[in-house]
Amino acid sequence: MSRPGPADSAPVQTGVPLADYTTLRLGGPAARFRVARDTDELVAAVAEAESAGDPLLVLGGGSNLVVADDGFAGTVVHADSQSVEFAEAGDGRVRVRAAAGVHWDPLVERAVAEGLSGIEFLSGIPGRVGATPIQNVGAYGQEVSQTIAEVLVYDRRTGERRTMSNAECGFAYRDSVFKGDDRHVVCEVVFELTRSPLSRPIRYAEVARALGTEAGARVPLDQARATVLELRRGKGMVLDPDDPDTRSAGSFFTNPVLDPEDYAEFTRRAADLLGPDVQPPAHPGPDGRVKLSAAWLIDRAGFARGYGSPARISTKHTLALTNPGGATTADLLALAREVRAGVAKAFGVTLVNEPVMVGVAL
Repeated sequence: MSRPGPADSAPVQTGVPLADYTTLRLGGPAARFRVARDTDELVAAVAEAESAGDPLLVLGGGSNLVVADDGFAGTVVHADSQSVEFAEAGDGRVRVRAAAGVHWDPLVERAVAEGLSGIEFLSGIPGRVGATPIQNVGAYGQEVSQTIAEVLVYDRRTGERRTMSNAECGFAYRDSVFKGDDRHVVCEVVFELTRSPLSRPIRYAEVARALGTEAGARVPLDQARATVLELRRGKGMVLDPDDPDTRSAGSFFTNPVLDPEDYAEFTRRAADLLGPDVQPPAHPGPDGRVKLSAAWLIDRAGFARGYGSPARISTKHTLALTNPGGATTADLLALAREVRAGVAKAFGVTLVNEPVMVGVAL
């Protein structure tokens, strides 16, 4: 997996273009920029910015960020810590402690190679370990919350390090107590994986079809990883410097989750627009709510793959908004607003952005 930008060893730099550190290749300069090589350096850099009263942005792989064209008028701390420790926990369980700066996909690759099950369907996702609990990163029926045992954080309010349990992280669909609240800086994440040559049960129909099996089946770990990588590449979701469709922040919108009343209204509007025989993809949840497909909504609202210029919808997947070259953050947000308004007009559903906005708002 290619890295969005080079890390410089200098303690403090000025005017570093954040476009070099985001997968969208967008974002203006940072007033101050520091690289943290381990947890102690990360905590120290954050604490120093705090004591100086400086605005702070902790940056990992930049794969889930939309940064303003004006940049960031404060201190950016780039987490580049690479420590990984494996420890047997008994009963076939293995605890993997990874520092925030560890690249995510190589960690998944190593877990699969060592016969550890639990994150194999999260292959190919760009970014760093520190971002995974914030977003409760997930794909193909698997989420990191299913394997996260604890998270070591730096509490900016108390100035102390603290270990938070899985329950304390407040995980939900693409959400956690960390998202939208900058109190806690993720320093290290502990995953509890299972020693097994087989994957967790397949929960996603697309993966099952690609593997020629059924939902609920288990397959060899390397086979699960290879299949997911192939599916993601087909959607431009694996970083490739030669493929402009991968110059994105991944899925730009989350899949909407509607309560029964709103879902009934949605189905009525969908039938009026598309005809009564069209069945929108929907996944009922145990709480009575229903999850829709944002990609389907975008497509059926009239936004085809490749739509837009200079920012455009990916030519491979309608859920990714891309910068094929020459776009600005303003261009990207204009396209996002157009798509959001079009879906709302067609279906009465308001899409919510998945990437974190820095200095801008949708």
